[in-house]
Amino acid sequence: MSEPLLQVEGLCVRFAAAPAGALAIDALGFAIRKGETLALVGESGCGKSLTALSLMGLLPKPDAQVVAGRILLGNEDLAAASPARMRQVRGGRLGMIFQEPMTALNPVMRVGDQIAETLREHEGLSVRQARAAAVDLLGQVGIPDPRRRVEDFPHRLSGGMRQRVMIAMSIACKPDLLIADEPTTALDVTVQLQILDLLRKLRAERGMSLLIITHDLGVVAALADRVIVMYAGRKVEEAPVADIFAAPRHPYTQGLLAAMPGTRGDAQDWDTPPRLHEIPGTVPSVLGRARGCAFAGRCARAEARCSELVPGLTRFVHDHAAACHRLEEAIA
Repeated sequence: MSEPLLQVEGLCVRFAAAPAGALAIDALGFAIRKGETLALVGESGCGKSLTALSLMGLLPKPDAQVVAGRILLGNEDLAAASPARMRQVRGGRLGMIFQEPMTALNPVMRVGDQIAETLREHEGLSVRQARAAAVDLLGQVGIPDPRRRVEDFPHRLSGGMRQRVMIAMSIACKPDLLIADEPTTALDVTVQLQILDLLRKLRAERGMSLLIITHDLGVVAALADRVIVMYAGRKVEEAPVADIFAAPRHPYTQGLLAAMPGTRGDAQDWDTPPRLHEIPGTVPSVLGRARGCAFAGRCARAEARCSELVPGLTRFVHDHAAACHRLEEAIA
């Protein structure tokens, strides 16, 4: 198996307003290999986007900061890199598709100029060369009539086309790793499928790695090789994508899968849709996290020790690991 392209070891992120010891990201670790797609999954507030911002060196400072751990891109620790070095890494070796393209794109700059700016900054291209490359990139991501569209401002493009512009910007300098934060949010189903197909195609053509941040398990099934399930800033399960869907180990993962809209199966009353499963309660905030397993307050299997002791990861075959005190019952 190839060496990891990116390796995160014991990552801890803390907000300045939080009590001492209260971590938004708590000892998170994972690796991504060249050409692999890893998905980070969980509800809003679990720390997925915060993890992505940590990797990119974009945490809002001084409100949030990495207080422990390493982020190794090859042999370089990005957690210890200077702001000037991170500006070189961002857009160069690391690219990112942000969650909301309308706010990520500059509303008063033409989209072609925004792509060209990235190329001039990182590749040293001339104005003419960067302009030609921007047109080519818009064509690569499936925007029709790219020579005309480079002149458009973001508000003149549909949501799907703005997302394609963001993808063009993020791949302009041929990054080793592309981070996609909720890449299909607020898009209709047809456009979602087109964006997923585009990401799959770009990964295959360019040999880059993908880190997908999502709460949509359909996106996970379509793109990911491996999945990490996060809850309250901690990793609670990690497995190959097929194992997550076939044999989820953690009660939280089982709850997420049970909450997916499914087929009607053998139901006869087509006028009454099947009731979806729900996980009671909400993700605890950084300020309100108690000791022990953060999921204990929402878990039907919780017992006394779950509220006192943080469960460690138990590893199974096929690189499958989960963190639960009552793992045998969770498997059943």
